[in-house]
This record gives sequence, structure tokens and C-alpha cells, in this order.
Amino acid sequence: MSRQERENMIQFLNKVQGLTERKLMMMTDEDIEHLYTRAYLLHEKV
Repeated sequence: MSRQERENMIQFLNKVQGLTERKLMMMTDEDIEHLYTRAYLLHEKV
């Protein structure tokens, strides 16, 4: 994943799920992608 993609995913998770950027920065790319996918699918259904 590119740096920009990761940053965009972190910003989305921060806004939608209220997760802190500090906590998200400590996660692996795979963890971020998993959380993002779940959050995006739930957000899309609403």
C-alpha cells in the first residue's frame, strides 16, 4: 500500500469510527486495510 493510501484510510477511520490517528499509526498495513474494508462496507450500506 502506498503512503498516501494509508494516510487516506487512517483519515477515513478517524472520521467514521473515531479511532485515534496515534493508535492507527501503530497498526500494520493489513490491520488498517481490514478495519477500513469493514468500516467502508458498513458506511456504504447506510
